[in-house]
Amino acid sequence: MSKIKKFTAANKELHAEAMKIRIAVFVEEQHVPLEMEEEYEKECIHFLLFYHRKAVATARYRRTDKGIKFERFAILKQYRGKGLGYNIMRFMLTDVYPYHQRIYLNAQLTAVDFYKKAGFVIIGPKFDEAGIQHYPMEYIANNSLEKALEKAICRR
Repeated sequence: MSKIKKFTAANKELHAEAMKIRIAVFVEEQHVPLEMEEEYEKECIHFLLFYHRKAVATARYRRTDKGIKFERFAILKQYRGKGLGYNIMRFMLTDVYPYHQRIYLNAQLTAVDFYKKAGFVIIGPKFDEAGIQHYPMEYIANNSLEKALEKAICRR
């Protein structure tokens, strides 16, 4: 069973849990510089997914002049492949849906298929960030997903 909490960096306890996951995934596994993990923290809306009461996944978004940028999707290695990434993605899409703004992200090559299944499409050439290949992607909702999001918002 999973539960997702939405918070800002002002919530020190939840933010510390999210940073532990991001450090494990990005800094330790992928060798991304810690300074990159600390960028934009205060202006983001953060999410933490609990699986059997343990914080195992996190993500965030922030508003930019280009729209809403989804960032820092991280799931602890032993919890991958359980559909938890899709759960947090769906929760975030529901959260930003009322803004009616462009939703975009930079996807690591290994995550492109995940984002495609969630409704994102590649919109530009491959590029390098922190020594990792990425594609810029944008969310393009299909009608059935759009209707599902509208229903989900009505229930919240």
